[in-house]
Amino acid sequence: MLITIWVIITVTFFLMHNLPGSPLKNEHKIPPEIKEAILKQYGLDQPVPVQYLQYLGNLMTGDLGASFQYNGRSVTSLIMEGFPASLQLGIQAIVFGTLFGLFLGCIAALKQGTWMDNATTVIAVLGISVPSFVMAALLSYFVGVKWGILPPGLWGSFAHSILPSLALSFLVIATISRYIRTELLEVLGQDYMKTAKAKGLSRSTTVTRHALRNALIPAVTVLGPLTVQLITGSLVVEKIFSVPGMGWMFVNSIKVNDYTAIMGVTIFYGALIVLSMFIVDLLYGMIDPRIRLADGKE
Repeated sequence: MLITIWVIITVTFFLMHNLPGSPLKNEHKIPPEIKEAILKQYGLDQPVPVQYLQYLGNLMTGDLGASFQYNGRSVTSLIMEGFPASLQLGIQAIVFGTLFGLFLGCIAALKQGTWMDNATTVIAVLGISVPSFVMAALLSYFVGVKWGILPPGLWGSFAHSILPSLALSFLVIATISRYIRTELLEVLGQDYMKTAKAKGLSRSTTVTRHALRNALIPAVTVLGPLTVQLITGSLVVEKIFSVPGMGWMFVNSIKVNDYTAIMGVTIFYGALIVLSMFIVDLLYGMIDPRIRLADGKE
């Protein structure tokens, strides 16, 4: 995990310093002496290798640096300011998408070949094929503007978070339902499922206690990085609904070459990805008793 995070930090750092342009606003209008003072303040007057070592040293103390765009505010404070909104949207999208995806996947597998199975397949294809920002625009216009059921944008109450969460959840629904349907069909044909039925167990018991548990492994695998992707902010969806999350800040930082903000958000995102994969590995053993962390003495 530490090596992966170090690689992310290193690659991001040197990519930022090879981008065209400068993080200074209106650089051509700044007097040379003021420009030199600003570069010295942010440590950009040093050679790139020296800047890299200084940046690593600051990271060891939890310092992500100061933002160029937001008047010297620390990148950590900016992330902590935007993360709660993105986190709320991501959690709501994951919870709704996972539950609804599990339901659709089970229905499709248990009713294979029927109109329910076909309808679920259509929903899954649409959820994967249609980008979330298209769903966001449609929901904002029809549900928010035309029908007036929910707020079409801005951020404040829980009602403002429903439409962007729904827009983000379509991908989760499509992904989970596809994996659950495929794996459940395979599991239902296994010998131990036939044995469970022969013992007289009800269909609901065999599906929930045996089949579904084994079918969850691939879904959990893909759910880890998908969760991080949603809770760190969907760039365009947040922009459409005017949500003050991390996506909004990240887009604005890229526009003006805000080195420290871009690197800070990227490192934060990468660390969450690595952590999510570690948690997924631990969940494997909880879902399937046959999977355990062994000490190599088996």
